[in-house]
Formats: sequence, structure tokens, C-alpha cells
Amino acid sequence: MRSIRGRLLILAAVWLSAALLAAFLFISHLLERFVTDRFDAEVAAIADALTAALEVDDGRIGLADAPSDPRFLLPFSGWYWQVAADGRAVARSDSLLDGRLDGPTRDFAGGYGTGADGAELRVMRRELTIPDSASRIAVTVTAPQTQIDDSLRQIIRPLAIALAVLGLGLAAASLLQVTVGLRSLDRLRADLAAVREGKADRLTLPDVSELRPLTSEINASLDQNANLLARSRQHLGNLAHSLRTPLAALANELPDGHGGLPLITRMDRLIGWHLRRARSAGPRTMGQRTPIRPVIEDILLVLRWPIHDKGLAIQIDCPDDAGFAGERQDLEEMIGNLAENAVKWGRGHIRVRVTRAEDRLSIRIEDDGPGMTDTDAPRALIRGARLDEHGPSGSGLGLAIVADLAALHGGELRLERASLGGLAAILHLPG
Repeated sequence: MRSIRGRLLILAAVWLSAALLAAFLFISHLLERFVTDRFDAEVAAIADALTAALEVDDGRIGLADAPSDPRFLLPFSGWYWQVAADGRAVARSDSLLDGRLDGPTRDFAGGYGTGADGAELRVMRRELTIPDSASRIAVTVTAPQTQIDDSLRQIIRPLAIALAVLGLGLAAASLLQVTVGLRSLDRLRADLAAVREGKADRLTLPDVSELRPLTSEINASLDQNANLLARSRQHLGNLAHSLRTPLAALANELPDGHGGLPLITRMDRLIGWHLRRARSAGPRTMGQRTPIRPVIEDILLVLRWPIHDKGLAIQIDCPDDAGFAGERQDLEEMIGNLAENAVKWGRGHIRVRVTRAEDRLSIRIEDDGPGMTDTDAPRALIRGARLDEHGPSGSGLGLAIVADLAALHGGELRLERASLGGLAAILHLPG
């Protein structure tokens, strides 16, 4: 069980079941002793009455007055009494008929015996002597064990029901306690999701003192991530400058048509490719959220002259509140490459449409250019691949960079035939 809630509930159920079972056994034992002692007290009172009624007449032992309890009149009722002198019964209850009560030749109270019909009995036996008689007298009184068990059963059943109801109530209370107790963790998870989606920069400190150190550590990690990102980008910028400046100087020194110029151009493209991948795969700042429409408008503003020269008509369909759960620089890189391709290949119309579905968004950039076949689309996403060497100039890296950036954000880039007749580049990204 990997769930904290599940572990707590299982542990509570185990301890609750054990506690209720122990309580049931303990209370049942106490009730059994209470009921049995009550019957023993009643039997003892009858034995006392029989002892008080003993008398000697001409050396013969008898009873001055027999108990009038009707239970001693019903045959084989289990309620029996007997007075014996020197092992010979001198008086007995009508319920015994012609039977007799045999037992140990010693005093005992609260013992068990068996009646003439095989029924289990609760037995009390007293041995004594009385004045004017040398006989050893034994007074025995019994009660049916079935009545004791029935009386106990009438008490145990409500006890079991009450404990079961109590257990259900405690189980519901445990469930409520665990749910309320873990609500702070649910809030912490929601806050983390808000940071990841760019709706918040940091976690708010919870009211629960146990979670405050954890929240502080997470906020410290977010700050460290931002600092690492800033430093890594600074180092990458320095690296790009230190590499590209000598290459540019070398290219300027070479005359037109020199055989080394294509090699320098290729090296510059490869450096740009690897630097972009390193920047994209490096430490990322959580909690960023970028509005999409301003980015689209800024990119089209940069491309305004190529758009004007080709006489392209641009259609933008983007909700004002649409946002990308990531950094503006990455979104500019992706939309910029796709928009630049559309401007290069478009003949008259370009359409940019942004749609949302729950926490995902789709950015669709279409043109009315020549497009590409289903077999060419996968090749276009390969680094440095160019499907038409005689088309507009380019490095062959744009679509591959977009696909890599989309994958790093948990999205994807798909290429398909546009309704305008050209290429439709579709970005699926977290929103």
C-alpha cells in the first residue's frame, strides 16, 4: 500500500477491530460472571431455606417446610433440590420424580453437573450436621445451565450490536479524521500544480506546522532552479559569442567562392543547433506562464516586411486569455520558426489558430504553399534536413528545434495537410 491515506485507514481499522474485539471479550466475560453469580445467589438462597427447614423427629431427619417455588414442581425442569442423610435421600423436589442427585462428597458452590435427562446443571452442595443427629446431611440445589446461557445470550446480542454500531461510527470518524488531516497535503499538491502550470511563482506557507519546513525547502529549490537557469543562459550566451565571433571574422577574411565558406556556414548552423538544445534542456524555471497572443503579434511584427513584400493575408484566431505553461523565450522560438516557415512558403494566406481543451492548448499555423507529403513530414523533423534545396534559403533546423522544445514541455509537433492547401504545423502544448 503506497497511499498514506490507505495506510492510515488500514492501521486504524486493524487497531479499531482489535480494540473492539478485546472490549467484547472482556465485557462478555464480566457479563457471564454477573449472570452466573446471580443464579448462584438464587440457588444459595434456596439452599439456605432448605437448611433452615431441617428438623429431627424421633431420630429421623426431615423438612418442616418444602420450598413452594413452582419451578421445583415441573418434571425435569432442571430446578432440583435434594436433602440426603448419610448418602440416602430423605427429601427431594417433585421435579426429580424418582431420580436422585449424585455428586462429590464434599461442599462446592458453582459447580457443574448433569441431570437425569442429560441436561447440564449448575450445582450447589452443602454438607452439614444438625443438633440431635449424628447423620451427615448433604443439601443439593441445582439450576438449569440453559437458562443461564439464554439470559447471557439476551445480553450479549445487544452488546455485539452496540459495539458494531460503535465500530462503524469510529470507522467513519477515522475516515473523516484522515481526510481532514491530509487536506493540507491536497492543498500543497494543488499549489505545486499551480506553480508547474505557471499560475503561481512560489508555494504559500500552509497553516500546518509539519508542512512548513517542506514548503520552505520546495521554495528554496525553486529559487535555486531560477538562479541556475540564469547562470546557465549567461554561460551559453558567452559560449555563443566566443564561438561565433571568430567564425564570422574568418568568413569575412575569405573571398567569395572560397571552398571553406560552406564549411563555416555549416559549423555556424551546428553551433546554433547545439546551443539551442542546451538552452532548452537546461534547468527550467517553474511557475512561468506566457500569454500567447502578444507573442504571435510580436513575431508577425518582426516578419512584417517579408509579409508585406509577398502580399500575404494573415488571419489570427486566438483567445485573449490563452496562456502557455512555460517561458516566453521557448514559445517565441517555437512560434517564430513555424511562422517564418509559413511566410517563406506561403503564397497568399496564412492562418494562426489557438484552441484550448482543459489544461492543453493547440497552436495551428497554416499556409497555402506547396505543403509536403505524408512521407516527407517525418523527414522534415530531422536535424538539418531540407526537402527542397532549391527553395527559400534556410538551415533545415527550425522544425527540429520546434519538435524538441515541444517534447521538452510534454507536448508534440505534428505536420499535416492544411485546409488552405499548404502545410499545417500543429503544436500541442500544456496550457
